[in-house]
Amino acid sequence: MTSMEETIKEQEREIAGRMRQVRNKVLVMSGKGGVGKSTVAVNLAAAMAAAGKKTGLLDVDLHGPNVARMLGIAGMRLESDGDSIQPYAAAPNLVVCSMALLGADPSTAIIWRGPRKTSAIKELLGGVNWGELDYLFIDSPPGTGDETLTVAQSLPGLTGAVLVTTPQEVALDDARRSASFAGSLKVKILGVVENMSGFVCPGCGLETHVFSSGGGEKLAAELGAAFLGRLPLDPKAVMFADSGRTLFEMESGKTRDAAMAIAEKFFEVCP
Repeated sequence: MTSMEETIKEQEREIAGRMRQVRNKVLVMSGKGGVGKSTVAVNLAAAMAAAGKKTGLLDVDLHGPNVARMLGIAGMRLESDGDSIQPYAAAPNLVVCSMALLGADPSTAIIWRGPRKTSAIKELLGGVNWGELDYLFIDSPPGTGDETLTVAQSLPGLTGAVLVTTPQEVALDDARRSASFAGSLKVKILGVVENMSGFVCPGCGLETHVFSSGGGEKLAAELGAAFLGRLPLDPKAVMFADSGRTLFEMESGKTRDAAMAIAEKFFEVCP
């Protein structure tokens, strides 16, 4: 066995050892960027943690790691005990790991080719001391590139994926390609979330379907997957994400209620 083969085998053993303590491993994916995948990943993780579930959130979007900002922990740094990296405790029952927490300058682009990205993701999967978790959510970059492929191929016993889309046909076409990718790797689509389903007027609260509506539900039916629900396009939700607050910290209304309904439906599908 060559030294490269030995290194790969050792990485596989490390990942398997870490993941034995994780009950549900859920990939959050989308066919294209800008559809709110990180919003869904962050808020599903926050909801499970608030429900008392031990939850981890891994941001493998190496070129656009937004999870730290959305949870209000941008600028924090992960610590190492020499043998492993300790994930950051963002809230009770919620630990997080992201490239944004590893000391990289947030304004500097990561310019890596596939093999280096693959190595970095395997290090995050196997080198982080996740401990015992009920859920590990993996926020992947959009599309079906190296990062998503590495996660899908490296995680033993991946529970499945949540697919995020917006309702217009252009986004649905890309989401179908992501579903095909998942199917080819035998990754189950646990459910579909339709984001930006309607614009909520910040003045009167009236909802207008800017990008149409119903595409996510139609896609879920095509895939034989659960339709987890719709999130409206709400300017207040954008402000909350930018300031590091989850949708559950918003005042009661359409957006908060929709996020809660999605979390409850997800828990039914993946208890």
